[in-house]
Amino acid sequence: MKQKKVNKIVLAYSGGLDTSVILPWLRETYGCQVIAFAAELGQGQELKGIRRKALASGASKCVVADLREEFAEDFLWPMLRCGAVYEDRYLLGTSIARPLIAKYQVAVAKAEGADAVAHGATGKGNDQVRFELTYMALAPKLKIIAPWKDDRFELRSREAALEYAQARGIPLDATKKKIYSRDRNLWHISHEGADLENPANQPKDGLWVISKPVSKAPDKPQYVQIDFVSGAPVSVDGRKMKAHRIVERLNLLAGRHGVGQTDLVENRLVGIKSRGAYETPAGTVLYEAHRALESITLDRDTAHYKQQVALRYAELVYNGQWFTPLRRALDAFVDVTQEPVTGRVKVKLFKGRATVAGLSSPNSLYMDELASFTMGAEYEPKDAIGFIRLFGLQQKIQAQLAKAPRKKK
Repeated sequence: MKQKKVNKIVLAYSGGLDTSVILPWLRETYGCQVIAFAAELGQGQELKGIRRKALASGASKCVVADLREEFAEDFLWPMLRCGAVYEDRYLLGTSIARPLIAKYQVAVAKAEGADAVAHGATGKGNDQVRFELTYMALAPKLKIIAPWKDDRFELRSREAALEYAQARGIPLDATKKKIYSRDRNLWHISHEGADLENPANQPKDGLWVISKPVSKAPDKPQYVQIDFVSGAPVSVDGRKMKAHRIVERLNLLAGRHGVGQTDLVENRLVGIKSRGAYETPAGTVLYEAHRALESITLDRDTAHYKQQVALRYAELVYNGQWFTPLRRALDAFVDVTQEPVTGRVKVKLFKGRATVAGLSSPNSLYMDELASFTMGAEYEPKDAIGFIRLFGLQQKIQAQLAKAPRKKK
């Protein structure tokens, strides 16, 4: 069956080597206009000159959207309030950004009358799933083009991509020297490849970008104070800020002390184990502070059940299932749990660690009188006799049956 001709493509464009060569490849292969879409998510200098680079690479237009505020408010904060962490350690920096990028890529496609969207994710990673699930959820009629899964795409090595770009005069900052593959945004920066591919190799001090090596962190601790309202951070050291500014500020403060460095081997959705190193200074501080505040504001049953929800939520984020009914339903549950999570947390930053140094809340369930070893009127020790007798009844019966002589048949 003959495929319908593609008239216009919107490419998720980062300005890196892969998307820089994919852009002209799409134009040449499909014979149509290619619009580059770039999202400002806190990459630092990476987007400098990106419009010029995109147009020089053959784009008919380059759209750049500053999404930092929405990223923090509508994506990072819900994830933080839920407490979602993938495989106990990964704070989901790359995972959480992809649905937002794809959301606006789809919006640009609709505004520009494009009939296809494209991405530069490989066929071995998680990002292909995250992009394509979002496309399917928000614009199911758009054609999805993934060059790395196209037999016609032959630029599957760094050397081939560089030669292709040089032959077409595409401006690049990359060289043939093998370096780390990095992804950066407001929340984190990830490092993969090179010597990290062997789990036996310790990450080098020169690897870290937004945080100091722990060995070079200051010898004196620093304290930071964070205020939360209904589970969301609202100020740092008494200064109210927008969500993305809070993350930027904490990245700076915690990064100086080497906080938020993680080296892990994770299980990709596609079934491959992948080793990476991550820097998430602000995220690490916020998760520690938020977890501590919940410890005094949530009742036991809610707190324990929320831990189960957090595991499922982390899987949804990691797997690219952000725009799903289940994620929205879990958000509704989390919203209720966060109603009392208001208060102030003091965090100590020192030698790669963020530790809680004090907390308070007007909704605290912690009572000095009950927590004290001194018995008071609020707690009658004798009440525990009947409670323990009933609580352990099953174990008592099982023990009695185990010791009773068995009747012969």
